[in-house]
Amino acid sequence: MRTFAQTKVLCLKNSDDKRMKILYWIYQLFIAVPLLLVSTIFTALITSIGCLCGMGYIFSYYPAKCWGWFFCRILLLPVKVKGRENIDKHTSYVFVANHQGAFDIFLVLGFLGRHFKWMLKGSLRHAPLIGRACYDAGYIFVDKSGPKKLKATIDRARNILQGGTSLVVFPEGSRSWDGQMIPFKKGAFQLADQLQMPVVPVTISGSYDVYPRWHKGFVRWHRMSLEIHPPILPQGEGPENIQATMQKAYDVIKGK
Repeated sequence: MRTFAQTKVLCLKNSDDKRMKILYWIYQLFIAVPLLLVSTIFTALITSIGCLCGMGYIFSYYPAKCWGWFFCRILLLPVKVKGRENIDKHTSYVFVANHQGAFDIFLVLGFLGRHFKWMLKGSLRHAPLIGRACYDAGYIFVDKSGPKKLKATIDRARNILQGGTSLVVFPEGSRSWDGQMIPFKKGAFQLADQLQMPVVPVTISGSYDVYPRWHKGFVRWHRMSLEIHPPILPQGEGPENIQATMQKAYDVIKGK
């Protein structure tokens, strides 16, 4: 049984935690959210304008990188990155990461430290302002409406992913409901197989605790981390290689 002193200390701690949460909510509402809205509009506009002016290599990456970094920092979220030494800045990779929550996007944008393109659902092309910026930045929208459209997606990726430019994909396809990984879809691994590109598993931790898929309302303060694992080099070509690479990436990300 707890002593009176222990109970008093516990009550004081809970009271302090509640006050800190309220202060954090107020900070988000009156400071962080307005700044983030302005930064989102500014990032989308400057990305589109810069890319349309012929400076795509710079404006397709750096504004979004700063935006992702700013999103995490303005919300006072601690971030730890491991494993950047595992990748070569002159090599193109297919980065595959688990998808815990909404803040995975900002974590990868701000802290991966590599010039990359996203592979996105085709429907996101029509998102107001941001969809246009993503298109201008050269992000790859997957069209699965037919074999010709899918081939066009692969051809577009082949032209874009050169000179150290990489691709980032969430192979689960959607955010987790409970923080646990679900089976991967083959799309990213088929692309890596056809282009004979190394696959780099990336483990995201803590994002689920910040803003899980089912959560509505204020961001919750929590540490996040990004761990970049050694590349999985292509060992062949075809269905067997795709399945083996996909399973190995899944196991590495999950920590098996």
